Amino acid sequence: MISDYNNLSGLQKVAVLFSVVGEGLAMSLIKGLSKTEVRKIRSTLQSMESVSFSVKKRVMEEFYFGFLSEEFGDADKNGKAIHPFEFLKELTDEQLYALVDKEDTPVIAMTLAQLDPEKKMLILNKLDPVLKGEVLIELGSLDEVPLEAVIEVGAKLNEKSTYLPRTAEFSRGGPKDIADALGGMNSDDQERYMQTLQQEDPELHKSVKRYFLTFEDVIEKFPENTKRELFGMMDLDELKYAVKGLEQETVDTIIAWLPAKKQAMYEPVEGAVSKRDVDRTRKIIVDAAKVKEKEGEINIEDLLGGADMVE
Repeated sequence: MISDYNNLSGLQKVAVLFSVVGEGLAMSLIKGLSKTEVRKIRSTLQSMESVSFSVKKRVMEEFYFGFLSEEFGDADKNGKAIHPFEFLKELTDEQLYALVDKEDTPVIAMTLAQLDPEKKMLILNKLDPVLKGEVLIELGSLDEVPLEAVIEVGAKLNEKSTYLPRTAEFSRGGPKDIADALGGMNSDDQERYMQTLQQEDPELHKSVKRYFLTFEDVIEKFPENTKRELFGMMDLDELKYAVKGLEQETVDTIIAWLPAKKQAMYEPVEGAVSKRDVDRTRKIIVDAAKVKEKEGEINIEDLLGGADMVE
């Protein structure tokens, strides 16, 4: 067992870090590692003896205070200590509040501890009075939080921050602008963004949903005559990818909307297909529906149930 920290090389320290926090989290914290360096780290980790708890703790402490920038120079080209909350500097006040809103008290306190006094008080004063008191108390006991937990919280919040609306969208652009921005994302990012928005601001999520059109919305909420037109104008080579993964009953219904000649020529694609191809072809239908709205043929807000209706 390795029990002497001083005998570890810089590469071994990085390998210990990988073993403690996991490769995925370590890779998100250490920017700029090449594939060759990652292979060296994996190889070093496999060849190392077991490491004592005290040595692991020392490595984590050294990592937090920047040993990687000194002993594994490629980890930070600017020679700066790596900090899991560095991303907070890029966020506006509105985004900082949205980031911690709905989080547990320790997470809020840990985040506020990274801010300068002025920003810290600005965010604190936005909190509910009871929560504000709890956060202030928690701020006084952060030295008891394990360093591994600090790093993990920083990484998770960093990931979450990438799905916060941009300033213009969040404070001024409105739900329609957010829906338009979502239209340019892939389906996975759209789903993750909407999930984050639902958790952080349910009312804004509800408003965005009034304008955010999906392929599933077209199938479930559009009138049949509109669906006949949209799917009828689609190339069969594209259509077979767009319907991949749908229930067979739904596929049969869509094919029945096609002109008779196209129905006779349609052949499903066999086997697994790229999700990218499915997303791309489904976007053709969504984009065609948006063209119809611009031409005044349909109103997407009405179809999605967001407009006031009279019985």
